[in-house]
Amino acid sequence: MIIFKNPWVRILFINMDEKYMQRCLQLAKIGLGNTYPNPMVGSVIVHGGKIIGEGFHHKAGEAHAEVNAIRSVHNKELLKESTLYVNLEPCAHYGKTPPCALLIQQSGIPRVVIGCTDSFSQVAGKGISLLRDAGVDVTVGLLEKESRELNKRFFTFHEKRRPYIILKWAQTLDGFIDVNRSRDNYGQPTWITNNISKKLVHKWRSQEQAILVGVKTALKDNPSLTTREWAGQSPVRILIDRHGIIPKSFRILNGEVPSIVFTAKKRTDEKNIRYVPISLTQDLVPQILNALYEFNLQSLIVEGGRQVLQSFIDANYWDEAHLFVGHKMFVSGVKAPKISGSIMLEEKLDDTRLFYYRNYMAR
Repeated sequence: MIIFKNPWVRILFINMDEKYMQRCLQLAKIGLGNTYPNPMVGSVIVHGGKIIGEGFHHKAGEAHAEVNAIRSVHNKELLKESTLYVNLEPCAHYGKTPPCALLIQQSGIPRVVIGCTDSFSQVAGKGISLLRDAGVDVTVGLLEKESRELNKRFFTFHEKRRPYIILKWAQTLDGFIDVNRSRDNYGQPTWITNNISKKLVHKWRSQEQAILVGVKTALKDNPSLTTREWAGQSPVRILIDRHGIIPKSFRILNGEVPSIVFTAKKRTDEKNIRYVPISLTQDLVPQILNALYEFNLQSLIVEGGRQVLQSFIDANYWDEAHLFVGHKMFVSGVKAPKISGSIMLEEKLDDTRLFYYRNYMAR
């Protein structure tokens, strides 16, 4: 344990620690959308006030951040005089890769600074204990809030046993999400926002694991729910079709992207389409979330329509809401959902405003 008698030296040392932890968080963010079901992790190795190695977790099944950071150090002898920084507790179990805590110990690194503990049951303090038992000086909790925020999907999934839920919709200045459409107007969405907003939505899709719509949205818009406007993997498509009325010819059932259909009608799974039975006498939202947890899906975008969005809001199963307000007036039509929560951020996207809500009391 390093003890500084001069408080100014101690403050300077802590500030430098924060600087390197911020770098870990920067590196970790590069993996957004690619590491599922693993968390996003970045790691930095510092010797004599200089970064001599760094790395991040690229993809599940590949080397973890600490491994990549250690591998990047050219002179391995320097590791015995270095500090390793990592935003999440190093793993201590054998999965698809060996334990990172064991590699850190074997590398002779004397000091490790960790952003936050890992609540995943197979880690949950075991990595910290392994290092401390080996005589490593371990500091835990530096930029803990920021570290947990970065992996909010991962922590929500393991601690609440459900996906991290993001609600998304667009509404007009007078509070409508759609006009009153007849079947003659079905097949294409009613656009409220602009192309900038559309590209941003497709970027979000590439970052989350699943996206959900109800039967009315599927019938009215015939959506693809893919990332056509952005590079990246399309999310798993989720459809609520209680009575099995969506035609097989619709895009959401074309099998191009893995899809899950929640229905009370008996169906047989098809290529890339999984039918999950639901009970019409029980609350639907918990049934969906329990199933998505079993399918190991850590994040979910709920795109609507109004009835589906409101059901998640009323049940208090939502973590964030992304609300676009376009520069249009409908006068009449389908009313937007009613939501309350803390506005985290407001952005202006040309003629569209975007509000980010956060629900700190979510179930």
